[in-house]
Amino acid sequence: MVIPWPSPDDHFWTADPDGPEPPQEDTRLAAAVARRLGGDPAVRHEPVTVSVQNRVVILTGIVADPRARRIAGELAWTVTDVVDVCNALRLAEPRRPRR
Repeated sequence: MVIPWPSPDDHFWTADPDGPEPPQEDTRLAAAVARRLGGDPAVRHEPVTVSVQNRVVILTGIVADPRARRIAGELAWTVTDVVDVCNALRLAEPRRPRR
């Protein structure tokens, strides 16, 4: 079996290292989710990254507690036109006392 490999002469080849621009709808949804998270005191100061692909919200970052993680996911679901939420937020490691 031979798997086709695109050549630079193919019509879909792009030299843009950043890839194509995200669809406008995804950009709008990412901004709406970020506004929603920024308006809630439980997650406002948490370092959450919001990205959207095909109307699926992806939350990444490290949050302080499970409650903030849960609330961030629930808030993302409340935004109109979101079809799924991938809550990939991780919990911060507890600090160990110095010896």
